[in-house]
Amino acid sequence: MTSTGIRLHAPAPGWNIDADVVVVGSGVAGLTAALRCESAGLTTVVVTKARLDDGSTRWAQGGIAAALGEGDTPEQHLDDTLVAGAGLCDEDAVRILVTEGPDAVRRLIATGAHFDESEEGGLELTREGGHHRRRIAHAGGDATGAEISRALVEAVRARGMRTIENALVLDLLTDAEGRTAGVTLHVMGEGQHDGVGAVHAPAVVLATGGMGQVFSATTNPSVSTGDGVALALRAGAEVSDLEFVQFHPTVLFLGADAEGQQPLVSEAVRGEGAHLVDADGVRFMVGQHELAELAPRDIVAKGIMRRMQEQDVEHMFLDARHFGAAMWEHRFPTILAACRAHGIDPVTEPVPVAPAAHYASGGVRTDSRGRTTVPGLYACGEVACTGVHGANRLASNSLLEGLVYAERIVTDIAASRAGDALHARVPAPVEHPERPAHPLLAPEARFAIQRVMTDGAGVLRSAESLEKAADQLQRLHSEARDALDENGKTAEPGVDTWEATNLLCVARVLVAAARQREETRGCHWRDDHADRDDANWRRHIVVRLNPDRTLAVHTTDTADFPPTRQHHQEQ
Repeated sequence: MTSTGIRLHAPAPGWNIDADVVVVGSGVAGLTAALRCESAGLTTVVVTKARLDDGSTRWAQGGIAAALGEGDTPEQHLDDTLVAGAGLCDEDAVRILVTEGPDAVRRLIATGAHFDESEEGGLELTREGGHHRRRIAHAGGDATGAEISRALVEAVRARGMRTIENALVLDLLTDAEGRTAGVTLHVMGEGQHDGVGAVHAPAVVLATGGMGQVFSATTNPSVSTGDGVALALRAGAEVSDLEFVQFHPTVLFLGADAEGQQPLVSEAVRGEGAHLVDADGVRFMVGQHELAELAPRDIVAKGIMRRMQEQDVEHMFLDARHFGAAMWEHRFPTILAACRAHGIDPVTEPVPVAPAAHYASGGVRTDSRGRTTVPGLYACGEVACTGVHGANRLASNSLLEGLVYAERIVTDIAASRAGDALHARVPAPVEHPERPAHPLLAPEARFAIQRVMTDGAGVLRSAESLEKAADQLQRLHSEARDALDENGKTAEPGVDTWEATNLLCVARVLVAAARQREETRGCHWRDDHADRDDANWRRHIVVRLNPDRTLAVHTTDTADFPPTRQHHQEQ
C-alpha cells in the first residue's frame, strides 16, 4: 500500500526519540499492548492525548464479556456475537475473541484488576443485551472501565515505562520502502517535550479509541475525535464498515439541545431487570424481540426511536424503581450519582433516556494479528475493524477485543523482529512532500460537522438526509481545500484545528459508506431501505483516501472479511 503523501499542516518536529514500538492510546487496548511489548523486551513509548487514564475505557460501565461462568462456553458466546453482528462478523475473528478471551481476562486480573465477586468467592457475572447467559464480569458495580484503567495505569507506572501524555498524534512516518517509521505528535502543556516532535519506531500500534465526537451527543469523552482513523487514511490505510456506528439505546436525556459527552445508563441496568417504558408506563419492547429490553442494541435503539416517532416525543423512560435504594447504591453507584446530579432519582422515578452515539463497529481494517494495509502499522480496540463486531457490536465485547487483539499484535511484532533484522533497527523516515497537504479547518467547524452528522447520519438515515450531509461536508472540505490550493492559506495549526480536520475526514468516510449501503442492517438504519438485503449487501464497504484527497469507496464481493495483503508485501 502506497502512502497518499498527505499530512496535516504542522511545524517540523523539533525533537525526536527512538523506540522499538510506539503505542498511541492509553485505554485497555493500548496499555495492554504496551505492557506486553515491555514484557517481550521491546523498548516501548506510550503516547496518549490526555492523561493516561482519560480515555474511553474508564467510562465503560457494564463490564467485560467472556465465557467464565458455569455452563457457559466460547461457542455460546460466539453464537450471540454472530447474531448481534447481523451477518457481517468474520467468524474466524470472533472465534479468536471468544476462545482466547477467558485467559486474557485472567491475565488482566493477574495484572491487578479487581472484579466484583459473589458470596461464594467466584466472579459475579451479569447479563446485557444480546447475551443468553450471564457472562459479564464487572467491577465496583458499574465502574468496570475505571477499575481496568486503574490497574493498567498502575502497572505501566510501576514498570517505569516511557509515556508522553497530553500529546495529539498527527501523522505516520514511513521509510524509503514505505514501511512504518514512527509518528509525529504535538505535546500540549508542560513536560520533558513540548510542541511538535517525533517518535521513530518500526512498529506503531494505533489504539486511539473512537470518533463519537463527530456527533452532537455522544457517550464518548471529548478526546474521541477519530484521530487514529484519520491518521491511517492519510497514511494510505484502508478503513472498513465505518457506517456502523452504534447508538447506545439508554443515554440519560438532558434535553434536545444537549451536546458533548452525555451520561450513559448501562445496559447492565436492563440486565438486572429494569424496563423500558413510555410516558404511560407501557413496556413497548415486549413482543418486538424474544429478549425484549435485552435484545441487541440496534434493535432496542430502533424500538425506542419508533416509539418516540409514534408519540412525537423526545425520549422514553427506563424504570428500575423496583430495585430499591440498596440495590441502586450497591450495584449502580456511578449511574445513581450521575442521575441525581441532574435532578433525577432512579429510586423514586423513571429515568428519561434516548439513544446517543456510542461505539464505532468499523474502523481501520486489520487482519487477525492486528496488521493494517500499511506495513508496520497495527490497530486494536475501537479504532480497528477486526471483523469481530460486524454490523453491530455485542454488549461488553469491546473491552475483551482490546485485550485479545492487543496481545496478538505484540506476538506478531515480537515474531517479526526475531525473524527480520530489518525490523530490528529504527528506520530513517523520509521527508513527506509539502503538497498535497491536508487543509486545516477553523475550530468552529467542529460544531458544524456535529450538527450535519446528527441531522443527516444519526440513528435514522435516508438517501435524502445523507445526500444533504455529504453536500454540506463537501462544502466545508472544498472551502478549506480551495483556500489552500489558491493562496496557500489554511487555519492556524493547533489542537482545535487538527481535531476539526480529523472529524471532517472521518465524517466524509462515514457518510460515503452509509450512502453506499442501501439497506438496513445492524446499527445502520435506512428508512428508505427498511429491510436487510443479504443478496446484495452481505458484504463490506472499504474506503481509502486518494492522493488528491478524494475518497475511493468499494464494496467487497462477498461477506468474507478481506485480508490486508501484508503477506504479499513481506515475501
